[in-house]
Amino acid sequence: MFTDKANAIFKEVIDKYHVLDSVDQEFKNPYDKESQLIEHLLYRKCWIDTVQWHYEDIIRDPEIDPVAALELKRKIDASNQDRTDTVEYIDSYFLEKYKDVTPNKDATINTESPAWGVDRLSILALKIYHMHEEATRDDATQDHRDACQKKLDVLLEQRVDLSTAIQQLLDDIEAGRKYMKVYKQMKMYNDDELNPVLRNK
Repeated sequence: MFTDKANAIFKEVIDKYHVLDSVDQEFKNPYDKESQLIEHLLYRKCWIDTVQWHYEDIIRDPEIDPVAALELKRKIDASNQDRTDTVEYIDSYFLEKYKDVTPNKDATINTESPAWGVDRLSILALKIYHMHEEATRDDATQDHRDACQKKLDVLLEQRVDLSTAIQQLLDDIEAGRKYMKVYKQMKMYNDDELNPVLRNK
């Protein structure tokens, strides 16, 4: 199933990142863009999320140098744009895959596209990894570990539910029970013409 593949790749990414555990490490995608496009996109998507997760940790340091914080904010902005672009590439993959499917007359549209569900699944994988770290920390109190284990149990249940929902959506699209209609994000704050601050520079 697609979601089994996605969850396996997300684990692969997160484990690989934490070998060096550095936001500055080199990114290498082991999946070929031509012959393994969806695997390539899933790997890239989760890597972006993983690096940004750690950017968000760093920028919350109350003693961070203001100049370094501004530089890091720019990196987070760029990462957010990269994340959005990659989600749209994943949706383009699905649009191409199901382009020849004729929707049933009573087919319905979903509240979100498949790729935005995948986006949440990738971030959920990160929550699970880091909550597991907290639930098994040797230097934490037992109360802390117990509280984090309860949260981890919920996150694991959520992953099952979200994986099932995404897979059902893809199955429904393939069978013509639902149809895809993708809207670009059209973010305005990065656009020189649409952000009034940038436009007036």
